[in-house]
Amino acid sequence: MQSLSSGKLALFDLDNTLLAGDSDHAWGEFLISKNLVDAAEHRRKNDWFYQQYTQGTLDIHSYVKFTLTPILELSAAERNQLHSEFMREAIAPLMLETALSLVAQHKEAGDFCVIITATNEFITTPIASLFQADHLLSTELEMENDHFTGNISGIPCYQSGKVEKLQQWLDSQNGEWQISESVFYSDSINDLALLNQVATPIVVDPDEQLREAAKNSAWKIISLRE
Repeated sequence: MQSLSSGKLALFDLDNTLLAGDSDHAWGEFLISKNLVDAAEHRRKNDWFYQQYTQGTLDIHSYVKFTLTPILELSAAERNQLHSEFMREAIAPLMLETALSLVAQHKEAGDFCVIITATNEFITTPIASLFQADHLLSTELEMENDHFTGNISGIPCYQSGKVEKLQQWLDSQNGEWQISESVFYSDSINDLALLNQVATPIVVDPDEQLREAAKNSAWKIISLRE
């Protein structure tokens, strides 16, 4: 990741904001395509968890364990190989040129660009690199002997935890930026807590609940898919 800039802090949600889809859900479908899980049962649970997420009721600890269980026994090399295939087959079709351009515009303006996502670090780190983000804040994963345990490490980067995790990181940056002076792009009602704290909330292709909240608060609504 790049060194600190003198511009403002630009925050970006990832799934259904910068991406034309959800990388976590796509991971579940990818595992099915590789015959690494029982297709019918895994799809049922994957869709159920995604529905919970859209409703703002997701048990993120259970979802992360579900997401990682099929790869807990894989070595780092095996995980990396699988993720490379995931990037080519599942993530490349979700990439938006408009989203890449948006991040690039902020970087050209001297802003420090942070992707902040509830999706776990294993899935999102290579994706954040594609966007050339300066930093990634995601749900971190517990490891033992170079294997995932299936558990979350620290605060899940989800709902109010996203604000808390961001503030922890900002505290480590010696007052370089403040949440209250930043811009944040998001599609999801799950990010309402953070949207309410930034200087410039920008709602991107929002879900129905967030669209209503944005209209009530007179927040800017944009699309990266048109």
